[in-house]
Amino acid sequence: MIVDERFSSYINSLNEGNNGILYEIEREALNTDVPIIRTETQQFIRTILHEHKPVAILEVGTAIGFSSVFMAVNNPVSCHITTIENYEKRIPIAKENFKRASVEDRITLLEGDATEILKELTGEFDLIFMDAAKAQYINFYPDVKRLLKKGGILLSDNVLQDGDIVESRFIVIRRNRTIHKRMREYLYTLTHDDDMVTSILPIGDGVAFSVKKEQ
Repeated sequence: MIVDERFSSYINSLNEGNNGILYEIEREALNTDVPIIRTETQQFIRTILHEHKPVAILEVGTAIGFSSVFMAVNNPVSCHITTIENYEKRIPIAKENFKRASVEDRITLLEGDATEILKELTGEFDLIFMDAAKAQYINFYPDVKRLLKKGGILLSDNVLQDGDIVESRFIVIRRNRTIHKRMREYLYTLTHDDDMVTSILPIGDGVAFSVKKEQ
């Protein structure tokens, strides 16, 4: 837990939560242990959508499609979401969830390795949401930065790893040390990139909020 549980519980009690099909998908994900964006992070993204009103959105890491549906439903303007997923078992579930939410015409799901797919993508995106394999963020970054329009927002989720990120690598469980090392490298790269302005926020499991400079 990054933030005291009492504070998180209180903050979440103020959140009206999700309704309808979005609530159903959220419950299904939690009941089957599929990781989705946490309640605090959902509210943060909802606020960004209403403030920034992104028309072109790129998501790296679809899972069962909850966050794609969430952004499509909560964006106050018409938008198109391009999302990437490599886990074959979750792809048909995501597609079905897009249909259930009646947003399949607003979402394009690209199947395969994000590292390879990102290299082939062109154009610019107003908002990019990274929520895939954490050890790969640093490898995704060059193409993600290229695809982000000037003035666009990059959101990177789960960057504080339940607080492990502040610990010495020798304290972290051995199997998590590669992720720990690469995430630290990613956060250093983000915060020291002259083309970006970044804040690391203790929301959910940690969110890096980055804006690509216009000049």
